[in-house]
Amino acid sequence: MHQLLFEALDRQLQADANMPHGYYVLLAILSEAPGRRMRMNELAELTQSSQSRVSHAVSRLEEAGWVRREKVPNDRRGNLAVLTDVGYDVVVRTAPGHVAAVRANLFDLLTPEQVHQLFEICLAVIDKLDPEGRHKLTRAARGAKS
Repeated sequence: MHQLLFEALDRQLQADANMPHGYYVLLAILSEAPGRRMRMNELAELTQSSQSRVSHAVSRLEEAGWVRREKVPNDRRGNLAVLTDVGYDVVVRTAPGHVAAVRANLFDLLTPEQVHQLFEICLAVIDKLDPEGRHKLTRAARGAKS
């Protein structure tokens, strides 16, 4: 199910914006970050990706003009990924189709009770995989549970 769902979402994003799902995730995260910028290592952590994979993706996004890199002030080794105005416009233009695809391929197929059960199942898995709540997304999920 996981693989089929993400293949469907990837097809939608390729058709609508000529980008894979993983690139959209990076752009969406940057679009919600303060100043539309984030340290590269933090992006890697949030997406559960290696730093080299994120660096490669950011290079591709730079080629498209959607992201640029900046040095972190007072940190010679730190790099920021910064969403450009063009990149932000891509996210805004692409988001409605992506949300529609997620709904059509997942949530519209479930009853409200099943959606609640899915949420509880996901929280149970999160509790097992990140019991200390170190990951930002797991903290957000725990906050939603309250």
